[in-house]
Amino acid sequence: MRILIIEDDQKLANILQRGLEELTYAVDMAYDGEEGEEMAKAVSYDLIILDIILPGKDGIEVCLELRRNKINSRIVMLTSRDTVSDRVKGLNSGADDYLVKPFAFDELVARIRALFRREISEGSNVIQAGILRYLVKN
Repeated sequence: MRILIIEDDQKLANILQRGLEELTYAVDMAYDGEEGEEMAKAVSYDLIILDIILPGKDGIEVCLELRRNKINSRIVMLTSRDTVSDRVKGLNSGADDYLVKPFAFDELVARIRALFRREISEGSNVIQAGILRYLVKN
């Protein structure tokens, strides 16, 4: 699975990258909204982990633009904005899930797995060898 992390807190981004790579995910990183949006348009990512408060272009704008451009990557917003209205705004912008900082890494991983269990159960074909999984979309 290929993941893009769009997070301006480089320390947190690096921790996420290391943790996800240990789980055998391929991870790319962007540290501002504009760079992240361009990367998401140029490369087909399975998942985008997106902060809302970003330099250049905020995560809500990035999410809206990706959805306008028919980018179908799963998007998990990972942000310190924690009010109900923030969550609603994030999900209504096109995010598939919303997780508030601080968070437990295990919860993030569980949410990622849950998002992809749904896709697999929707009738897609999966080729699996050990821990490697290849999703063949119909």
